[in-house]
Amino acid sequence: MNRIHLHVYVEDMPEAVTFYTDLFGSKPTVTKDDYAKWLMDSPSMNFAISTKGQGKVGLSHLGIQVDERSDLSAITERLKYADRQYWEQKGQTCCYAVSDKTWATDPAGIKWESFVTDGESDTYYGVSGDEAEVEKTYTSDRVEQKRCCS
Repeated sequence: MNRIHLHVYVEDMPEAVTFYTDLFGSKPTVTKDDYAKWLMDSPSMNFAISTKGQGKVGLSHLGIQVDERSDLSAITERLKYADRQYWEQKGQTCCYAVSDKTWATDPAGIKWESFVTDGESDTYYGVSGDEAEVEKTYTSDRVEQKRCCS
């Protein structure tokens, strides 16, 4: 099931987990000391919170979680065809999961993460293979490097 994804930086994990558990009427699917995630069917959403905001609280980014690589490829191709700036991450370990991702920033400056997840990880950050070391931004005329969730 494809889901809308929201990631919010919080200051107090226990307080935030309690609030969102009350709001959603369910406990998180994943709970760590610095991260929690709810995978919900109604509404179809992947909602995550973390303390990784380096002093910032509030919206980190929005996104689209897809089940199939072909869906991720279609998103990437739409961005490429529209000549939008985007960056890809392959085998990226982030948020206790290993995923392939395509990132873009909308006109309001909000980061959008489109991703397909391959499995879980024991760490929040990290790399899964040499390809994950390099994250590139593609535009028609330049390439930049980026970091996961930053």
